[in-house]
Amino acid sequence: MSKLKILVVGCGNMGASHAKAYHELNEEVVICGLVSTGKSKEVLNAALGNKYPLYTDYYTALKETQPDAVCISTYPDTHEAYSIAALEQGCHVFLEKPIASTAAGAERVVEVAKKVNKKVVVGYILRHHPSWQKFIEVAQTMGKPLVMRMNLNQQSHGYMWDVHRNLMKTLSPIVDCAVHYIDVMCQMTAAKPVQVSAIGVRLTDDIPEDNYNYGQLQIRFDDGSVGWYEAGWGPMVSDTAFFIKDVFGPKGSVSIVADKASAAGESDTIDSHTKTEKLKVHHAAIDEDNEFIKPDDWIHLKDEPDHQELCNREQRYFLDAIANNTDLTAHLEDAVNSLKVALACDESVKTGKVVTL
Repeated sequence: MSKLKILVVGCGNMGASHAKAYHELNEEVVICGLVSTGKSKEVLNAALGNKYPLYTDYYTALKETQPDAVCISTYPDTHEAYSIAALEQGCHVFLEKPIASTAAGAERVVEVAKKVNKKVVVGYILRHHPSWQKFIEVAQTMGKPLVMRMNLNQQSHGYMWDVHRNLMKTLSPIVDCAVHYIDVMCQMTAAKPVQVSAIGVRLTDDIPEDNYNYGQLQIRFDDGSVGWYEAGWGPMVSDTAFFIKDVFGPKGSVSIVADKASAAGESDTIDSHTKTEKLKVHHAAIDEDNEFIKPDDWIHLKDEPDHQELCNREQRYFLDAIANNTDLTAHLEDAVNSLKVALACDESVKTGKVVTL
């Protein structure tokens, strides 16, 4: 059986991690090229032993390498065009979130994938984390409605501030990051988001005048559940409370308690963003004196993958989907849905109005 040829497009944080996953999966896949407009491809290639052809232009690389699959980890404003070009050339696609910069663009990607019968997997990394899976599972036992509180503020500086400024040329923090947590909330409730409201503020002249680097959103679900998420990027952002992952319902609560990952100075460290360390489960049941009947439980999962291992698992999922002809209809519907909700929140920030979904 011949190896799957994969073209890696975008060689920054996520692209480099996915390329390293492919590099380790060399019995199944071969990287046929690394593509970036800057020097990140040279840096990545050196880390991988200078084994791979380098390209500056994506479309040239796509034509010359004739890959079986393409891994796209570029800025979101390129996702739609790059994905469709790959699909129309007969490639499967692994695509970092969000699936596109607009809802219509996301739907076009899904439609083309369906038309050409190729796989598209979107990089929802938390879906591959055992502790996040357990977090969602326990949250589903807390009754309805749920209250979901989450954030990921980043006191970005150095290289990460360059990354965030570039991202904010085309999208806001709550669109880029919130798709993960909206997806988590939808899994926890198994309910439909019906209304959003959001606030945001521009705290620096380093980003476009029509964008903001702090945002907070609120979602109402049709089962009565509510959730909020906030995301701020920049050297001015406080790291006092940047890692809140907390859910409660009538029966109690479950929280991710990540002492090391939530420590000062860790907010823009990519490996801390997926850490869990342990889950705290609180039981609301009380006796006739209003005292708790059961003590809190602590769940420590032995399988605690780091960021690179999560990317490895994402790529194994992608390769399995190709090999086993997995039906990804629900996966893509969820990716489009979470983007639509995030974009509605962005609309709410910019209009100052509540948006009905």
